[in-house]
Amino acid sequence: MARKFTAQEHATVTAAVAAAERGTDGEIVTIVTDWSDHYHDVSLYYAGAAMLAALGLFAAFPGLLDAKLAWFTGGWGEAERHIQLALLVVIQAVLFLAVRFGFEALPGRGVLIPGAVRGRRVRRRAVQFFKASAEKRTADRIGVLLYLSLAEHRAEIVADAAIVGQVDDTIWGDAMVALVDKIRAGDPAGGMAAAVERIGAVLAAHFPKTANDPNELPDRLIEL
Repeated sequence: MARKFTAQEHATVTAAVAAAERGTDGEIVTIVTDWSDHYHDVSLYYAGAAMLAALGLFAAFPGLLDAKLAWFTGGWGEAERHIQLALLVVIQAVLFLAVRFGFEALPGRGVLIPGAVRGRRVRRRAVQFFKASAEKRTADRIGVLLYLSLAEHRAEIVADAAIVGQVDDTIWGDAMVALVDKIRAGDPAGGMAAAVERIGAVLAAHFPKTANDPNELPDRLIEL
């Protein structure tokens, strides 16, 4: 089951965004989600591997299939070849469907997904949300997205054009460390708030607050 942030946790992150933006013209958007992808393709790979493993098992130990056939026929005589093949197809189909849909029901399936795959999917989804929620939505192109995907244990910081032109991506390292430390302590909302504080410090250093700067993007935490 997806972990939902409490009202207090939402308030914590929202307050951190408001505080960070008081020192900068920049805008910070925060998004948290449970999963960034359904990983249907990964479940298909495992289902296909299970089918191949079953074929190899029955090829190495044909007596296993004979035992299944004996149970199916009640032990009355030897089954014909087409019955053997039909049973093998049925076993593979059941195995494929069980793995394909059972994979998505596994609460800890993240450990079965290669880290590189998780990283790419989270980054892709973060960029998609950035384009929808922050990119080109500020007059000076100084929006930043802090994106946290809980199940994949991944986070991303995506910045708009004006920020990318002035700061290196490595400058967000302190924010990511602060986020990860709090998450490991069981406080993801506190981690997001700490990361927002550090993002705000970077923005304040490069894009300090000017008079009459409007609040162009909502401060609230978006939970998907």
